[in-house]
Amino acid sequence: MISMKTDLKTDRELSAQIADAIRNAIIDGSLIVDERLPSEAELSEQFHVSRPTVREALKRLAAQNLIRTRRGATGGAFVNRLRFEEAYGQQITTSTLLLSMNDVDFETACEARFTLERACVALSAKRHTGDHMATMRAEIHRQSQPGLSDEAFCASDVAFHRALVDGAQNPVLSYQLAGAIEAIEPLMNMITFSARSREEIVALHTEIANAIEAGNGNAANKTLERLAEYTVELANTVFQKRKQK
Repeated sequence: MISMKTDLKTDRELSAQIADAIRNAIIDGSLIVDERLPSEAELSEQFHVSRPTVREALKRLAAQNLIRTRRGATGGAFVNRLRFEEAYGQQITTSTLLLSMNDVDFETACEARFTLERACVALSAKRHTGDHMATMRAEIHRQSQPGLSDEAFCASDVAFHRALVDGAQNPVLSYQLAGAIEAIEPLMNMITFSARSREEIVALHTEIANAIEAGNGNAANKTLERLAEYTVELANTVFQKRKQK
């Protein structure tokens, strides 16, 4: 029998506690990738709960991609290999909720986002592939189109920086920055879009792409710093106008 904490509290949903216990067993290595979990009947007996309660706990784990189920004589629930790419969505959602539910000022969010992104620049300059450069160039071209909507420009802005980060070819960094790029940046764009110069942003993006392609991480980092400063200036302009109304 797998070693798990089975003493459940009555003041919290039982299925959530069972899901937590199984998740912790996966994290600490008691349950390994591709290992079959105990059957619903065995888990029901182990946790002293009904099978529907166990079934609900397994649904929670499946929704988080931690387990997969298979039918048949050799079926059951098995530990999944959770991949970084599959966890991006949860990271983005959590980051977005934290920013929207807490009083995080613009400069703090901006500082966090660009500090994290600069950690990838030197690596991206060394490791980027042709696909990463093609994406950055394509997004720069897209941003230069005169009829592009503000929403499409913002999406392109995110895609450009996503390619810059992914160019580092470090899945841990890409995962950690999923929230910074795809949660913080859209919220920043919502504030600054009315004051920004698209031409200025396209020029800065072009400088960054040129430096990355040339393998010059230092130059790319300096341009990224200028972009951060410009972003804060835009926000201050917007906030100042709001005060004057």
